[in-house]
Amino acid sequence: MTALDLNQVQSLADAIHVSHPEDPEVLAERQHLYPEGCFMLVEDERAIGYALTHPWRFAEPPPLNRLLGAVPSPATTYYIHDVALLPIARGKGYAAQLTDRLVAHSREAGFDNLSLVAVNKSQVFWEKAGFRVVAVPDLGPKLASYGPDAALMVRDAASL
Repeated sequence: MTALDLNQVQSLADAIHVSHPEDPEVLAERQHLYPEGCFMLVEDERAIGYALTHPWRFAEPPPLNRLLGAVPSPATTYYIHDVALLPIARGKGYAAQLTDRLVAHSREAGFDNLSLVAVNKSQVFWEKAGFRVVAVPDLGPKLASYGPDAALMVRDAASL
C-alpha cells in the first residue's frame, strides 16, 4: 500500500466497516507511520481488501479513529489494526494468505508476538490462524468501544 492507494482504502473501509468508521487522516497516518506493514489486496486490477498493521504496545490497543502520533519505542507487539475484505474476496483464502504474510513480517522485524482486537464475529477466523483470546484487567471499557463481541487476541510469532 502506498499513499496513492489511500482513497481506495477509505472507500473499502467505508463499505466494510460501517460500524467502525475511521477518518481519512487516521488511515493515512497508519500507512505513513509503518508503510512496510500496509498492504492492498487486488484481484483483476480491482482493490478488494487491505491490511493496516504496525508495531505497538501489547495489551494497549489504540482507540478507534484516533491518531497514534508515533510508533512507540520500544514496541512490544506487532499490532494488526485492520484486515478488511469485500464480500467478493471472502472464502478464497486471501485472509489466511495475508495473515501468513503478516506473521512472516513480524518475525523478520523481530517481534515475539502479534496482537489484534477481533470484531464483527471474526474471533473464530483468528483462532484458526493461531491467535488466542487474552484477558487483561481493566481493558473491558476500551474493548467495548470496538463493539460488543470485541476480544483482545495474541499469537506467538514463532507458532504454527
